[in-house]
Amino acid sequence: MGTRRTAHQLLDLVLDTGSYVSWDSDPADVGPDAAYAAALADAHTASGCDEAVLTGEGRLSGHRVAVVACEFGFLAGSVGVAAAERLLDAVERATAEGLPLLAAPASGGTRMQEGTRAFVSMAPIAAAITAHKAAGHPYLVYLRHPTTGGVLASWGSLGHLTAAEPGALIGFLGPRVYEALHGDAFPTGVQSAENLRLHGLVDAVLTPEELGGAAGRALDVLLDRAADDARPPTTPPAAPATRVPTWDSVLRSRRKERPGVRDLLRHAATDVVRLHGTGEGDDDPTLLVALARFGRRPCVLAGQDRSRQGARTPMGPAALLQARRAMRLAAELRLPLVTVIDTPGAELSAAAEERGMAAQIAHCLADMATLGTATVSVLLGEGTGGGAIALLPADRVLCAQHAWLSPLPPEGASAIVHRTVDRAGELAESQGIGSADLLAAGVVDRVIAEDGDAADEDEAFCVRVGDAIAHELATLRPHAEHAPHAGRLGRYRLLGAGV
Repeated sequence: MGTRRTAHQLLDLVLDTGSYVSWDSDPADVGPDAAYAAALADAHTASGCDEAVLTGEGRLSGHRVAVVACEFGFLAGSVGVAAAERLLDAVERATAEGLPLLAAPASGGTRMQEGTRAFVSMAPIAAAITAHKAAGHPYLVYLRHPTTGGVLASWGSLGHLTAAEPGALIGFLGPRVYEALHGDAFPTGVQSAENLRLHGLVDAVLTPEELGGAAGRALDVLLDRAADDARPPTTPPAAPATRVPTWDSVLRSRRKERPGVRDLLRHAATDVVRLHGTGEGDDDPTLLVALARFGRRPCVLAGQDRSRQGARTPMGPAALLQARRAMRLAAELRLPLVTVIDTPGAELSAAAEERGMAAQIAHCLADMATLGTATVSVLLGEGTGGGAIALLPADRVLCAQHAWLSPLPPEGASAIVHRTVDRAGELAESQGIGSADLLAAGVVDRVIAEDGDAADEDEAFCVRVGDAIAHELATLRPHAEHAPHAGRLGRYRLLGAGV
């Protein structure tokens, strides 16, 4: 840990110069206890602050934002009744004025001098932040050293995006309290910012100097939702002119050189902000979540990362939990959702069964089908089994020319039907898993051409896919609030009737 910054120093560093305006009024009187009143007075003198929470507004990369920050120098940043009321007032004002909210806690938790009166304030604080998010306003959290107890277990853990200070101690129970209660020291390193990032509980570890730029980039995407609805859609890419054998497409989709979701973001998206983990203790690198912009349209993206999938690193249940986090973010932030399908299949193991792989697929299907925002799915390469279909149901479904969708790998399907894998190509053709058949059947809406093979035209292919996504986002955007999932599932109900 470097030198701990005061709340004012952090705000001066993060907000645009001279833009901060305090919202604080005098803190409420907490009672007649003389010893506690003296402690409050001493804390005021030592910290220069009249309470442990500062609130106000400012500009962050030009965006007007509300801010709440703890001053650790005031009784270890602990939250009592007066601090809680100040915090609640600020959250409710931010909601009423439609402002994004940046929170920067650094606290030992609930103020012990006030006991239960302060402890129960966790509930209305959590409710106020939930209402802020439900109104569609971004909530960004920066966990500073240290953040523990009731602060972490309420407003510190509810961010749409969460970053942490390098080396910060972050945990539910402070190590000193743990040692006093249990007689043993808490294991070192567990409650560190870096360990929480590893376990998918924070999205990034950022220095205070990096925070302003990262938060500004996120707000550039999150706050650009409806201002440009009148702009004309981009021109959709032309459909491929020729059909190739399905088995040929299967083989091309498996080439190591074939571009994946990382290449798509690098070549075809802008303002990319990566998110990590489920926020609930899991992080699976086989699925990538990001905020991004295609053309002029912002979105939340959840994409299966074929470069991180393999026999030893299959796509597990946590990957679908991360996808569901992306779905929640899109709904809460009222942004379109883009899913990218590119997987040889979900994990098949005892551990995956015990961790609810089937349940996660089912929940993804339900969430995708009912999500209250515009959705676009992209079949980019392999589309095997439940792991693929989990991200499929969308308002518009795009498919690369050599992408495909099947309940099993063709070899597995051949083994079931013909008791040999040698007829995989024949079965792939008869099952209609290739892009041309998917388009003819109405499973997908558009096929994106490949110039021979996407693996041989990495950037150009990604740009075409990005243009197709941008076109769909531009077309869907004006209608999303009126009928967000109208017709999303109708295409699949009609398939069996041959319509």
